[in-house]
Amino acid sequence: SVLCDAQVYLVVFSSSGKMAEFCSDNTTLSSMLEQYQRHTGNKIWEAKHESLDAEIERIKKENDSLQIELRRLRGEDIAPLSPFELIPLEETLQRGLTSVREKEMEFLRKLKKRGKSFEDENKKLNLFLEQNEFPKNVDMRELDQEYQQKEKDYSVQMPFSFCGQPIQRSLEESK
Repeated sequence: SVLCDAQVYLVVFSSSGKMAEFCSDNTTLSSMLEQYQRHTGNKIWEAKHESLDAEIERIKKENDSLQIELRRLRGEDIAPLSPFELIPLEETLQRGLTSVREKEMEFLRKLKKRGKSFEDENKKLNLFLEQNEFPKNVDMRELDQEYQQKEKDYSVQMPFSFCGQPIQRSLEESK
């Protein structure tokens, strides 16, 4: 390719199915295929591939229009719009605002319901506590002194302590 200034694109498949390719400088596969198609008149791409190309173009255009609409919804690029073009934009924003407010109100309703349920649970627990509470005339110091006395009485009942004996001999004894 260097000596005769030819454009070469070579693709080789080994017996194991591994592909190797070589192309001359400034050459791409797509440019080589286009050049082949122009010179031979043979269409390389089938009709379904051409329809895929048209589909790609359609999706690109749709994406571009959605990007423009998104910028306009953000308040960007709206200066050149006429009042008639602003009306649908305003309606879209109004619908979005209404939807957000509805979701916010639903969230607040759930939050209030949850708060009410917590209040009810708190009332039930307070009532339970009042019903099962110590009598108010009992002095806590007296209860503590009674506990301390019982603890002392218990220690008197067990005058000796248990000492565990090791089961295995220590390493120093085995030397």
